Amino acid sequence: MMNNMTPATRQEVLGLYRKVLQIAKNWQSASGQIEETMREKEYIRNEARTLFRKNKNVTDPELIKQCIEECEARIEIGLHYNIPYPRPIHLPPMGLAHKQGRTLRHQEKLRKISKPIYLKSHDEIS
Repeated sequence: MMNNMTPATRQEVLGLYRKVLQIAKNWQSASGQIEETMREKEYIRNEARTLFRKNKNVTDPELIKQCIEECEARIEIGLHYNIPYPRPIHLPPMGLAHKQGRTLRHQEKLRKISKPIYLKSHDEIS
């Protein structure tokens, strides 16, 4: 996200990256177990590195804004629930749709539209 962005946006992005790394440094797992805390800290650091590197060449201001909003949402949700992993969305299973045809395409479109902002990039890297 570093090319062709305003200095203010660049500072905002770098600030978010530092904030995520600081959260990882101070992270304590909900269980309090050392092994789980270490795994979760590593997950936070790796997720941040992966997503920030993936988006470093984004130049569209609207897409940059969406990435910033996603990052902020994931930080808030992670801190609120004390879970570093993205919270899954709860949608009805696709078992009612036929394996092909208009109904399946319609359900897939609804799933894509209803995906919360904090999960937009999760499926792309998982």
